[in-house]
Amino acid sequence: MADLNAAANDTDNRWMRHALALAARAEREDDEVPVGALIVDAAGNLLAEGWNRNICDHDPSAHAEIVAMRQAGMRLRNHRLLGCTLYVTLEPCAMCAMAMIHARLARVVFGASDPKTGAAGSVFNLLADPRHNHRVAVSGGVLAEEAGARLVAYFRARRGKRSR
Repeated sequence: MADLNAAANDTDNRWMRHALALAARAEREDDEVPVGALIVDAAGNLLAEGWNRNICDHDPSAHAEIVAMRQAGMRLRNHRLLGCTLYVTLEPCAMCAMAMIHARLARVVFGASDPKTGAAGSVFNLLADPRHNHRVAVSGGVLAEEAGARLVAYFRARRGKRSR
């Protein structure tokens, strides 16, 4: 059992590193809040990836998770993402969590917790709410320090630009 858990941790770390690279692209290419997300199917194949695009696309719903879920739905030609895992560098908000439930994702793995708007256990726990007809398994804190540090650095730099 320990070997199975170690393999799962290695897989989660590997995909989270990929999500962190997507977060870096969000900041570098689009000057967006650095959040990256990707979706892997049940066989471990990468289906979709995305990063925050709400500022550059003028779309309040274009969070990294939504961008990735839209892409995965198009690729699968289905609005249901059955058996899929979504990796995201920041704990999902309520909008993204509800979209995950509606998409019937099997699992979400996130990096940093969000103590202000997190909906996977920090502020709300929408993904595990028994009132929904589907629950999404959650694993949080994967490479949390690295994910959190990237967000802190981004917002510190933004505040520094405004104060000059």
